[in-house]
Amino acid sequence: MEDMHTRSSVMPTLRYRDAHAAIDWLCNVLGFARHAVYPGPDNTIGHAELTLNGGMIMLGSEKEDDYGKGFKSPGELGNVETRSSYIVVKDAEAVWHRAEGAGAQVVRPFQATSYGSHEFSVKDPEGHSWSVGTYDPWATHNM
Repeated sequence: MEDMHTRSSVMPTLRYRDAHAAIDWLCNVLGFARHAVYPGPDNTIGHAELTLNGGMIMLGSEKEDDYGKGFKSPGELGNVETRSSYIVVKDAEAVWHRAEGAGAQVVRPFQATSYGSHEFSVKDPEGHSWSVGTYDPWATHNM
């Protein structure tokens, strides 16, 4: 049986107007790596898988099919979201500096928390929220 801590069993999925630019931003700023990127028609992304420290997200270009019409970007909803993603990294400060350098919209500045994390939250260029920190919920906690 495979170790479930080495592979995601839950993968957030996102749609982007410009999926090529989103992939570049997510990789260059947050540190994701391209696992698989499948082109779609008319220079779109049909499906992409990006990995980070054993986790994975999936994304693709916006589509006007029956399924795709059910997704809206935060910008289309007055910058309101119904979800955000938290990614665990070893050096959140380094990622913070990359995000600052990329001009990311800061939602919550880099800070130390009462539960021992160093973290921050930003929005990607299409308005999706990303929290980045050193807090590892799989670690043993003393409550």
